[in-house]
Amino acid sequence: MASTSAPRTNAGYGRIKSAATALYSDNQTLISEIRKATLMMKEIAVDFERDNKSDMVKELEDSVLELLRASDDCTHLSTAIKSIGDEYHPGNELTNFSKLLDDKLERLKPDSSSAPENHHWLRQFREAIWNVHHAGQPMPGEEQEDIVMTSTENNLRNTKCPLTGKPITELAEPVRSVDCKHIYDKNAILRHMRVDIACPVAGVLFAFHPI
Repeated sequence: MASTSAPRTNAGYGRIKSAATALYSDNQTLISEIRKATLMMKEIAVDFERDNKSDMVKELEDSVLELLRASDDCTHLSTAIKSIGDEYHPGNELTNFSKLLDDKLERLKPDSSSAPENHHWLRQFREAIWNVHHAGQPMPGEEQEDIVMTSTENNLRNTKCPLTGKPITELAEPVRSVDCKHIYDKNAILRHMRVDIACPVAGVLFAFHPI
């Protein structure tokens, strides 16, 4: 009599992977909606700042911070679920999925550098508010952290500007992103960021300070 354990095992694996993929997709949609919400809140906060309603701006900033915490939690959960779906293979013993998920989340636990307070979305929010009354001026304490001038070829991620194709040694005004470390021609990246706030190479979202 033929064994039915293999088909059942394969079916179980397929269901787990399918469920993990569906949950991952749902979470990505949620993260996208959170991003849209923070952008809308930034626009509202800018209007409040123009009207000198600093208390309302602070309330919105606190709300953005809470959304970023939720977004980070959702991102880690999504990654853990997808990882389980990709790696899971049924064995002879029952799988403790709760412990498996907890272990995955623990390994994905963010360090201080990726805390919501350091998130580029929050930085963009604060910069938009700052620019209402201080356009063209660096924010206090930042000292132009987001994009910095570079005059060295040590530890370079690219030798040509991704937008113009010019060697970085020939750029009149080279600038470098602190987020992704790519170097660009200043005028080219300024034009790029009028339509897209993501790095054209890495797709990393970043804020931008003209130098």
